[in-house]
Amino acid sequence: MMVSNAAGFAPSSSSSSSINVRSSPSSPMSKVALSMSTVSEAKPFAKGPRIILNQLPVLYVYDHCPFCVRVRLALGAKNIKHLIHFFANDDIATPTNLVGKKIAPIFELPEDNFVMGESLDIIAKIDTDERFGTPNQILPASGRKDIKAWQKSVQVLLRTLQRPRYVATGLLPEFQQLDGRHAFIKNHQLPPYEKPEWKGDGTDENPGMEMDAKLKLYAEAMAADPAPLIEDLNARLVELDDMLYGEHYCSEGGFSLDDVDLWARLRSITIIQGVAWPTKLRTYMDNLSELCDVPLYDEMAL
Repeated sequence: MMVSNAAGFAPSSSSSSSINVRSSPSSPMSKVALSMSTVSEAKPFAKGPRIILNQLPVLYVYDHCPFCVRVRLALGAKNIKHLIHFFANDDIATPTNLVGKKIAPIFELPEDNFVMGESLDIIAKIDTDERFGTPNQILPASGRKDIKAWQKSVQVLLRTLQRPRYVATGLLPEFQQLDGRHAFIKNHQLPPYEKPEWKGDGTDENPGMEMDAKLKLYAEAMAADPAPLIEDLNARLVELDDMLYGEHYCSEGGFSLDDVDLWARLRSITIIQGVAWPTKLRTYMDNLSELCDVPLYDEMAL
């Protein structure tokens, strides 16, 4: 081969503010945002005929993982029928047997006896292989710095709101069992903690935080009033709405890796109840969800 207690918050028996990138009217970011909001709306991506191989490709993912969602978007936009295997979050053996380590996404082509990882490499593979329709349908990334700056500015805010909700819903496939929920909490820090402080480095000097303390912090984050954070998030979404080219693409020219990355990251915001989406941005989310056949989390939002 080529290569609550139900939420997992209860202590086991064993042992913030984000960066504001709002810019002045004369800044480069504002000029880009202005140009994005004043152009005429482009036509939606033209999806090709359904592509069904004799042996269906298999995509191994975590549902919440934005890198996994990237590949799901690409497969959906190109209308490629495929199987989805959702890893349990504590499953180390399956990905290790496939590619030698615990990572996601992983893409398998059974008819070629071929397996690969890394989301952008997988997308490049399926968008250049003629078995999967017209090559190069997905445009390359534009290199827009305004959207990247926006993503960085909300990183702490989104981690605080999203991570407790991932495990609290009890509905995501990777968190169906307590072991999976605890594995996520063990390895994913909540702000203001950094990864070395949360996980440690395996030495006696820095063993990391006790699991009971992590569970307590997740429970407290979920119980806290989210209103101030959601108010901040709503304002940030208005900023992003101004940067959006239109309701079908985030950047001028057509469906691109800009969309693949941005939409995959924005999807998890729909797990947060009470978010006020600007009209254009919400329509963009709904349009790409339908185009690529990747559902949003609105019905399970907390």
